[in-house]
Amino acid sequence: MAVSSFPCIQPVRPPFRPCSLFSAGVCGRFSNKKKINAIVFASSRKLDKDIYLQSKVDTLLDSIKWDDKGLAVAIAQNVDTGAILMQGFVNRDALATTISSRKATFFSRSRAALWTKGETSKNFIDVHDIFVDCDRDSIIYLGKPDGPTCHTGSETCYFTSISDLLEEQEVEENNLALTTLYSLESTISQRESELAGQHGKPSWTKRLLLDENLLCSKIREEADELCRTLEEKEDNSRTASEMADVIYHAMVLLRRKGVKIENVLEVLRKRFSQSGIEEKQSRVTTQN
Repeated sequence: MAVSSFPCIQPVRPPFRPCSLFSAGVCGRFSNKKKINAIVFASSRKLDKDIYLQSKVDTLLDSIKWDDKGLAVAIAQNVDTGAILMQGFVNRDALATTISSRKATFFSRSRAALWTKGETSKNFIDVHDIFVDCDRDSIIYLGKPDGPTCHTGSETCYFTSISDLLEEQEVEENNLALTTLYSLESTISQRESELAGQHGKPSWTKRLLLDENLLCSKIREEADELCRTLEEKEDNSRTASEMADVIYHAMVLLRRKGVKIENVLEVLRKRFSQSGIEEKQSRVTTQN
């Protein structure tokens, strides 16, 4: 914090010129006295704040139901996609380190030591928030990964489907546990990859990927139909159906542009703390 942000209150005194009485070096010390007082005051304020925060953290750590080995389960989750990235264990020091550093930190049971995810690979998980469950015996690190989370190079550690194991199918690292929106994105991407060897009549998704005029006209059409469900007081199921059409066609456009839905959600998250006016001004400034 800048020292200048703390006012320094000085006692009233008659003006005098110390330079006329002392050497230049001593004079310099007199002229810096106000800055020194400000630094001391600022340091004192920071120390008080640090002590207060440490007390709050200690109280929080005391409330966690650590097991008989002093550990609790910790799950890292992508703040934008909702994907479960990995699971590990934490002790008091690991959780305290994560709170202070904002980097997902765990306790290695095999090495009996703390380790921060990414300390070797540089694929850190930047923690935006931390949640505890209702029993306070498990923790979620809600964050943004800098790269692949799994040591295999996969986006997450969860790419093994029980169904595949039961059917004795080969496990593929790109077969991730995806939510509905990301399953749709994956399907659209797959349809795009099939275009090169396309034979016969293409599917609707492939037609949209091949014809940007058709794609844009459908997005405009579906957006208009969505608005009409409000204007014409249609039932909620109709609104949900039209919104699904808008999302689907918009995601095909994102695929055409090479933009991931994760990028869109990240933009939305960053706007949460902004008013509409502030957000619009920031876009205008960036564009200029």
